[in-house]
Amino acid sequence: MANMLVHHKVEDYNKWKPFFDEHSSFRSQMGSKGGRVFRSINDPNDLFILFEWDSIENAQKFGQSDNLKETMKKAGVITVPDVYFMDEVGTTEK
Repeated sequence: MANMLVHHKVEDYNKWKPFFDEHSSFRSQMGSKGGRVFRSINDPNDLFILFEWDSIENAQKFGQSDNLKETMKKAGVITVPDVYFMDEVGTTEK
């Protein structure tokens, strides 16, 4: 499974979240299989998003899309995102 980890800060999580939710259909069209959103304990506007994708290539295309850039701007993303593309190689014991 291909994964994409994104870290960025937003002006206001409550403003950002509806934009993120509405953008899910575009992510799905681009090959996203869903994801999880995490917030820093010390700053609720400091976000980490872990997505699963059908391929690294589609994740990269999504990350470079003008649609994503426009949505992030409207949603109040205030930092340049740190983006990592990863392949899962194993799991941990429970």
